[in-house]
Amino acid sequence: MSHVGVPRGTVRKRRSLALLTAGVLTIPVLAGCSSGGEETSRGVPQDIAPAARETVADGATVNWAVDALPATFNAFQADADSATTRITGALLPTLFPMDRTGRPKLNPDYLESAKIIEREPKQVVLYKLNQQAVWSDGREIGAPDFVAQWRALRGKDSAFWTARNAGYERVEKIERGADDLQVRVTFSKPYADWRALFSPLYPKEITGSPDAFNDGARTTLKKTAGPFVLRSVSKSKGTVTLARNPRWWGDRAKLDTLVFRAVAAKDRTRALADGTVDVADIDAATADRIALARRDRGDNGQPLNHGPGAEITPAQALRSWAQAHGSDEDVAEIAQAAREKNRKAVVAYAAEQKALRDFVVRKSLEPAYTQLALNGESGPLADDRVRRAVARALDREELARTVLGPLGLPAKPLGSHLALAGQPGYKDGSGALGEQNTKEAQALLADAGWTRGGAAEPPKDTKAGSEAEKKGDKEDAEDGTDKDSDKKTDKGTDKDGTDKDGTDKEAAAERKKADQASADRDSEDSAASRDEGLYIVGDDNKPGAPAPATGGSASAVQVMAPARTAGVQGTALLRQAGVLGEGGAVAATDKQAGGAAGAYAPVGTAAPAAAKGQLGKDGKALTLRFVLPSGPGSQSLRSVGDKIAVMLEKIGIGTEITKVPDESYFKDHIASGAYDLALYSWPATAYPATDGRPIYAKPEPATDGSLLVEQNYTRVGTDHIDQLFDKAAAELDEKAARELMNQADARIWAAAGSIPLFQRPQLVAVDKKLANVGAFGFAAPRYQDIGFKNRQAAGSPADRKK
Repeated sequence: MSHVGVPRGTVRKRRSLALLTAGVLTIPVLAGCSSGGEETSRGVPQDIAPAARETVADGATVNWAVDALPATFNAFQADADSATTRITGALLPTLFPMDRTGRPKLNPDYLESAKIIEREPKQVVLYKLNQQAVWSDGREIGAPDFVAQWRALRGKDSAFWTARNAGYERVEKIERGADDLQVRVTFSKPYADWRALFSPLYPKEITGSPDAFNDGARTTLKKTAGPFVLRSVSKSKGTVTLARNPRWWGDRAKLDTLVFRAVAAKDRTRALADGTVDVADIDAATADRIALARRDRGDNGQPLNHGPGAEITPAQALRSWAQAHGSDEDVAEIAQAAREKNRKAVVAYAAEQKALRDFVVRKSLEPAYTQLALNGESGPLADDRVRRAVARALDREELARTVLGPLGLPAKPLGSHLALAGQPGYKDGSGALGEQNTKEAQALLADAGWTRGGAAEPPKDTKAGSEAEKKGDKEDAEDGTDKDSDKKTDKGTDKDGTDKDGTDKEAAAERKKADQASADRDSEDSAASRDEGLYIVGDDNKPGAPAPATGGSASAVQVMAPARTAGVQGTALLRQAGVLGEGGAVAATDKQAGGAAGAYAPVGTAAPAAAKGQLGKDGKALTLRFVLPSGPGSQSLRSVGDKIAVMLEKIGIGTEITKVPDESYFKDHIASGAYDLALYSWPATAYPATDGRPIYAKPEPATDGSLLVEQNYTRVGTDHIDQLFDKAAAELDEKAARELMNQADARIWAAAGSIPLFQRPQLVAVDKKLANVGAFGFAAPRYQDIGFKNRQAAGSPADRKK
């Protein structure tokens, strides 16, 4: 996975750097323009097979799949990833982890209390540490660790290769309190998200010097303070092994060892079946396999009606048998080989299905949401009317159903950029933009000058008799031709229709027709040789003209983490974004002759008919570049892209869908702005004023002419939005801060640079005998509670039978 591109030796500033769009958005009243209130917000509960600790057995090992070995164990470096977050969560202190509602909650294993004790003249927070809290070498956790981490992350020393410093730059000083177990933190200016700081907390031996911070914590952690310690890292085996911490003062870890094993998404079904892993995030296809395996448990060895060979009809089977036993030796040899290959595949599949019976699928909604990003830096989307038209064309409920409906999860579109359903402060702000309305979307486009015949019109700044045309006419007159090389000028044509050089008009017309046919053939050849990742929806080609078909599948998109992530989020959390999916693309709504308009189809599928009535302006068609990564893993996300293309086609907007390699998707397209539309995700946060600020900050030009965007990859922002974030970050009254965030969210909706679609599904395959692990939702795992069910203690007859 790629990461947010922060060069080593630089410090990412939280402060936005500002100017992208000129002018002010004219929007409806924003305060209170919500269609729902905080009290009605309902989140999907976590699914972890909760069990009391006394019902969980002591001992054993659990293997947990991660995408790859962590690039670093330092969560504050730019290349920290989801594996970094997962592993350090079991090794290091998190002072305020998120609970199941997405709210930061004091962790009593490390803190007795933490609160604001002074507001004037300056904000002061007093941390009282757990008296038993020690590092794995026996040294107590204290003020020196807080001081060292603050100095490393505050952004004043460029020798520290940090990826984020949000909040730390507001700290003025850190002092010892009344005793060694008290830490007094004074802020230079108010900071509402102070709970976000010092999580994870590293020992001073790591954060105290640039060498230790930059390199020492990348490959190992010699000192930790969690329920587990780091025992070993094996690159050859692709494993990170944790062992129970003998100095842990909290609830003793149930497991002896916890192994994080690198397993690619495509290999997880096999890894589950062969016992390599016990816990793994999976896609919907693997979830279906597990469901089928459990359904088939009582079939008593009957042949499976799914898997390899299941689609073979009796007639095909009889024909295959006849060929394999026929007199034609060559045909028989080929048929026998095919039958043997299929037999082995069936046996292997059946064995995997039998093993998959030992797993269950835990389901919830992941603390992350998928959005449609609209790049407002240039092109048609620089006009806020066009962006709002795109947004108003989307049926977000249909898009949510496409992804969440087949999984049995609530298919409700997300109503906020800054909180997820179930979190405190969640409020639907989409009313600032308006509901889906095709007519109003078309009216916005018309107001922006995009019309049905606009693609055929000459640019408005090209006038008859312009200097360019006069020059062209003069040159044409000199050689006796018009601009069209096929035509002679009137001066060179006789009254009978014959050119002065003896060329007949009819012959000239035939020549032009032949040239056009040749050009059409060249266009077809070009389309055939074009990278199959390019697919144009809404192109107004001539009826019957072939269009390029595409193949492959769109991948889950990656998540670019906020500059200062929430307590348990990694610094540069780059997750696959979308949606682990069902097989195949969902059919387009409007079918036309020649295939489904807007379908993202495999090679060989009939191309869609030409779009009817695509809009244009100044001689250019309204076509938007829709960029998606090309790797495997997310058929559902591909279906979402298909449906969006169809919805836009209905209002006259064409889309050019381009699939690009995963490794270049972020750097070469999203970060660089080489796209009009894109799908990617952001993780949830308990600290929207801090974490949301760089995502929606108004970009401003740098001295070299480039655009400084922080993490606002849509390049859409306003001064007012920035001011609301700044006020919320400094507002110590929680209710007032939430109201400011709701106002900011409404403004973000109205700017229409980012359109939240749905919260992502979370599917986790878990050994059915494991407790307290699965789809955690918002909450951070309690690693010390994970283990295998103690059947005798649990007293479950049903479980004992299994």
